[in-house]
Amino acid sequence: MLSRDELFDLFEGLAGLPYGGEAVDQRTHALQAAAHAVAADADDELVLAAAFHDVGRARPVATAHRGMPHEEAGAAFARDHLTERSAWAIQQHVAAKRYLVAVNPAYHGTLSPVSVRSLRVQGGPMSQEEVAAFEAHPWSQDAVSLRLWDDAAKDPRGPVLPMDDLVAAYERVVRA
Repeated sequence: MLSRDELFDLFEGLAGLPYGGEAVDQRTHALQAAAHAVAADADDELVLAAAFHDVGRARPVATAHRGMPHEEAGAAFARDHLTERSAWAIQQHVAAKRYLVAVNPAYHGTLSPVSVRSLRVQGGPMSQEEVAAFEAHPWSQDAVSLRLWDDAAKDPRGPVLPMDDLVAAYERVVRA
């Protein structure tokens, strides 16, 4: 279990860290995604997945998992500190973007320019076979929800989840 101080330190380490040309830094993005999850009445596991979805970019996590894409490093971190469901959603949040582009043509138009560029690198829209495999997973809708909160978490004036609320959600999940 991470201590309160370790959680605060991890998220403070994201403050000021650029988010690929978006208008928010990594910390704001993470806490804003979590705030969107709370607003959607998500359970604690998904709130944590939203907050930690890009934790693979945090210096200590990226260092521990060198060479891994951020979603894979984040999932590895989550398997050690969160739940398997949270880890799966984190691991699949990039795939969920590819899925949404494949099944909803209008979704592409909602992506920021940075996200459109990264989509090309991530493989573009899923094939029909990939769509079927993604949809077959019992947690696929969790990853889709996380993706939508991720997309919405780029507003410098948007809501952010207070760290005390994030710590409380973490403690509830770890105790369960």
